[in-house]
Amino acid sequence: MAKRFEYTTLAQRYTARFPVLTYVGIQVNFWIIANILLVAIIYLQLQIIGQTFEIPVAKSFGPILLIAVILGIVYGVSLGLTSYYLDKKVFRRLSLGKVILFKALGSLAVLTVLVAFTRFVLFEPFISPSLYTQGITLNETSWEYTFYVLLIYYFFMTLVISFINQVNKKYGPGVLVPLLMGRYRNPREEERIFMFMDLKSSTTTAEKLGHLKYSSFIRDCFMDINDVLLPFHAQVYQYVGDEIVVTWTEDEGLKNLFCIKFYFACKKQFLKRAEYYRTNYGLLPDFKAGIHTGKVTAVEIGDVKRDIAFHGDTLNTASRIQSVCNEYEKSFLASEYLIQKIGLDDGIKTLPLGMILLKGKAEKIGLVSIESNELPAPFS
Repeated sequence: MAKRFEYTTLAQRYTARFPVLTYVGIQVNFWIIANILLVAIIYLQLQIIGQTFEIPVAKSFGPILLIAVILGIVYGVSLGLTSYYLDKKVFRRLSLGKVILFKALGSLAVLTVLVAFTRFVLFEPFISPSLYTQGITLNETSWEYTFYVLLIYYFFMTLVISFINQVNKKYGPGVLVPLLMGRYRNPREEERIFMFMDLKSSTTTAEKLGHLKYSSFIRDCFMDINDVLLPFHAQVYQYVGDEIVVTWTEDEGLKNLFCIKFYFACKKQFLKRAEYYRTNYGLLPDFKAGIHTGKVTAVEIGDVKRDIAFHGDTLNTASRIQSVCNEYEKSFLASEYLIQKIGLDDGIKTLPLGMILLKGKAEKIGLVSIESNELPAPFS
C-alpha cells in the first residue's frame, strides 16, 4: 500500500507543477498504446492471410511499429494540447453535447491529415517494403477502406480514452491506478485533512439573484476554486449545494502549510476576478471555512453510482467547526489540534477562541481563528 500511496503523492505533485505536460503526456501514452494495438492486429491479420493463401504479405514488424509510435505521439500531442486549452478557455462554458461534437470534428480533422501524411509521405519508402512484396501497392479504393477502418477504430478508442480522462478528472491525479488495483475495495484508514467551505449569506444572495442566476454564480465560484486546487495539492471530496468539501492527505496538507494557504488563495482568486463578478452578479463571493484533521476510513461504495467515500468523526468535526463561523463572526476557523500539528509561524495570524462545545459533540474542542496569511504563494 505504501508504494501506491507514494505513486498518488508523486502524481499529484507532478501534475501541480506541470499540468499541461502531465495532461499531454497521458494522452500521448494512451494513443501510442492504441496505435501499437492497431498495428499488432493488422500484422496478425496479414499473417493469417499469408498463411491461408500462401503468399508473402508481411516481411517486418519493426518499421510499422516505429511509425505507429511516432503517429501516436503526433496524434496525442495535437489532441492533448487542443483539448487542454479549449477545456480551460472555451469548452467549460459549452454543453457536454457540443463539447463532444467539437472534439469529434477535431479528431476527424487530425486523423484525415495523418492518413494523408501516411499515404503520400510514409507509405512508399517505409511501409510498403515492410508489408508487401515488391511492386504491390494500395489503389484508391484500398485507401478509402483503410480510412474507414481507421475512422471506426479511432472513434471507439477516442470514446475509451475520453472515458478514462473523465474518470481521472473525477477522482483527481494519481487515484485512478490505485482504484483499479483495488486500494479502496475494502475500508482502509487514512490520516486526512478536511476543509468545509460554505458561501456566506447564501440565502440573501439567492433571493437577490434568483435561482437561475444564483446557480450560475455558484458554478463560477466552484470553477475558480477548482483553478486553485492543483498548486496546493488539494482535492475536491464533494459539492453539497453552495458548499464545497476539500481534502488533503495529512502529509500533503501540512507540507508548506498548503491547507491554510489554500483558503486565502481562493480569496485572492475571487479578487482577481472581481470585475467579472461585479459585472455579472453585482457582488463578490465570500466563503467561510472550517478545517480539521484526523483519521478517517476510505472505501469504494455504490453500484449504480460508484464513488470513494470517507467516514469518521473528522468530517463531522470539520463541518461543525465551519457551522460556528457566523456565531463567532469569523471567516476561517481551525481546530487547535490541526494548528498544533502545523506549528506556529510568523506568517499566520491566529486568534485562539478557547474550548468550544460543538453541536452533537460530547466533549469540547479547542478552536482557533485564522485571521490572515502573509506566507508566500506556492509554485505555479
